Amino acid sequence: MKHLFTALIAVALLAFGGLATISAVQSSHKSSYQADERDSSTRTSPSPSASSAPQRISTPTPTPTPSNVPAATPSSAPAPAAPAPAATAASAPVAAPAPLPATGGNYPLHTNIVSTSFWVGEIFNASLSDGSQVCSTFNGQWALQHTGVNLGTTPASASGCPGSPYGGCDGVSSGTGTSFQCATEKRVASNGYFPLHQPKPLQNPFYLDLPYDDVNDSVAFAERCKVIPWAAADNAATGVNHCADSSYSYMKNAWVQITGPNGGVCYGQVEDAGPSSGSLYHDSAYVFGANNARPANKQFSGDPSQGAGMDASPALNGCLGFAELNGDNDHVSWRFVDRASVPAGPWLTVVTTAGVTN
Repeated sequence: MKHLFTALIAVALLAFGGLATISAVQSSHKSSYQADERDSSTRTSPSPSASSAPQRISTPTPTPTPSNVPAATPSSAPAPAAPAPAATAASAPVAAPAPLPATGGNYPLHTNIVSTSFWVGEIFNASLSDGSQVCSTFNGQWALQHTGVNLGTTPASASGCPGSPYGGCDGVSSGTGTSFQCATEKRVASNGYFPLHQPKPLQNPFYLDLPYDDVNDSVAFAERCKVIPWAAADNAATGVNHCADSSYSYMKNAWVQITGPNGGVCYGQVEDAGPSSGSLYHDSAYVFGANNARPANKQFSGDPSQGAGMDASPALNGCLGFAELNGDNDHVSWRFVDRASVPAGPWLTVVTTAGVTN
């Protein structure tokens, strides 16, 4: 959720009742990310008629709690302690997969795309409206639903993720309240690339984002059933035409096949929108195009020829063999795949099925 704003020093925001917002800026973030935002993880009101970029709202419309996530109500007071480290996930080491074919299926291949990294619970600047991954563009309770951990609720007056429970972390967490931090960590094949210092996640740790927000970006919402290749099949499968349903996303949970710098192939699910900025969260020419176009976004990349076109989770970072835990010059090739084409692997240990959640 990195916009093109100058990052302010993280500040503590006091809520009614004395609860402060998260204000720690991740020291592990590279300097270019401290200066800008790169993902669109905003909870906004879908306004198909609006012509400007989506705006954040602090009171989203409630949606039903997904059946695959234990019901959880944001606590008004912090929990007494952070969770203890969990045992490793029961996933066998992953064998080197076959190379990604040049073509295949109904979805085009995108090659040599810069991918950066992000993670659930990451807080890189709490003073920015999209300064954390406590929420995502599709899930206002992302950190809570991904981890089950709730150390408090971000006040409605907060800049970043107002009203969202915080404390969940897909990495290494420390502190509480205004001192809470969530850092990334190296992931290993022997553990199925699952978190090493957190409980087993409740949602898929193999997640990513792409710059197409089909719920909150007005342009993307209006055109989504024309440009998303599987929209018609999805409507047929569910028996409901969701094209005009602003509480439904065709992008969330979509499967993506990725070839990494190590030559291996890994799979992940779309759980956010980015990397991008401003009004570029409807980059259909890149995301769905068949001509291997470069992303419209020109930022957040160490490659002067193009901007970043994907953010990958720590699990994907490790599985794909990224050179850095939080770098900006790893290149991948990727394409969408249908769920039936996803092979066995650690990415199927926990599959995310929850829909849009405010």
